Amino acid sequence: MAKAETRQTAQKPRVAVIIVAAGRGSRFGGDLPKQYAPLAGETVLARTLGVFLAHPAIDHVQVVIHADDGVPYGESVAAMHSAKLLAAVTGGATRQASVLAGLEALAQMQPDSVLIHDAARPFVTPALIDRAILAAQEHGAAVPGAAVTDTIVAHADGVIKTPLDRAALCAVQTPQAFRFTLILEAHRAATAQQAVSDFTDDGSIAIAAGQQVHVFAGEAGNMKITTPEDLRLANLRLGKTMIARTASGYDVHAFGPGDHLWLCGIKVPHSRGFIAHSDGDVALHALTDALLGAMADGDIGRHFPPSDPQWKGAASDQFLNHAVTRLRQRGGILDLLDVTIIGEAPKIAPHAEAMRQRVADIAGVELECVSVKGTTTERLGFTGRSEGMAAMASVTIRLPDRS
Repeated sequence: MAKAETRQTAQKPRVAVIIVAAGRGSRFGGDLPKQYAPLAGETVLARTLGVFLAHPAIDHVQVVIHADDGVPYGESVAAMHSAKLLAAVTGGATRQASVLAGLEALAQMQPDSVLIHDAARPFVTPALIDRAILAAQEHGAAVPGAAVTDTIVAHADGVIKTPLDRAALCAVQTPQAFRFTLILEAHRAATAQQAVSDFTDDGSIAIAAGQQVHVFAGEAGNMKITTPEDLRLANLRLGKTMIARTASGYDVHAFGPGDHLWLCGIKVPHSRGFIAHSDGDVALHALTDALLGAMADGDIGRHFPPSDPQWKGAASDQFLNHAVTRLRQRGGILDLLDVTIIGEAPKIAPHAEAMRQRVADIAGVELECVSVKGTTTERLGFTGRSEGMAAMASVTIRLPDRS
């Protein structure tokens, strides 16, 4: 009797993905982390997640979020009903700690491979994911690299020291791909050795653990959203045009007892102080009103009513930051903040650059986007009589076209 033949089907390797979404994105500005910024009708994170959840080779998707982001995360994934999407875990103080949190959460499932991807790279493609999965299976540790097309140099003190051969260089992206046990052990070892500050990605952690990390083809379009300008370009790629808007703001406060004034978030010594419910910063108040006006979003009194005792003596930087956050939530771009401070004294010129920098820091924009000027009324009116100060502001923004 002939021996029966049997055939065993090879089990498909199990692939998990970690989406790192715990960062604060300080260069993006505002209170809203970039992964929750709107992108063509959904959040950046939601778009990123959608690509991985739809990929047939992906078995599990583990998102790592900041402890404070439960609400925006829940809103981002509310419409996603995929068994692949695991309950989010809380990240750590560094990207390295957040990735390890994601790896530990997956440890009980023991996937064969894991891809580690930045939430702020929403243009990852199925083809790139395919290459990442294959690279993990073939090499154990691999990262996508995009060709460098610009000339790259090393310099010191503004002088070129060493031109680099761009043929030997690439820009490392995500998703980075690993055999699961390899990268879990590498992360655990780095944490045990308290080796934190030198690693900017997971490939570097694998190298530190003695692993050889291969490079597979990345994609030029796999951009990372880091700044508001990046978000604008991302919206344009998805067919969202931006509409420019300009609005003005004005504020005034009388002088009273005191030895300093708050102007543009800077404490300026003076023989008088402002009479105000908050700190009386006329410049930040005018800028806040201008920004709210450009969004047709009411005024500073509606958002921070003077009748509310919680704003008694409040620092006005939080008012401007609030308005900037509302702009970011709508996918807007802040192009220009211009303010003119009106009064006989104190003189603005000695403090103008510090004021510009402070406003730029509050709003999360480049210094070149901020203008601060001072003027007088030639001793006419209440400012000319040194009874108080005023400020006029104008703001230019761009908002996604809703048509």
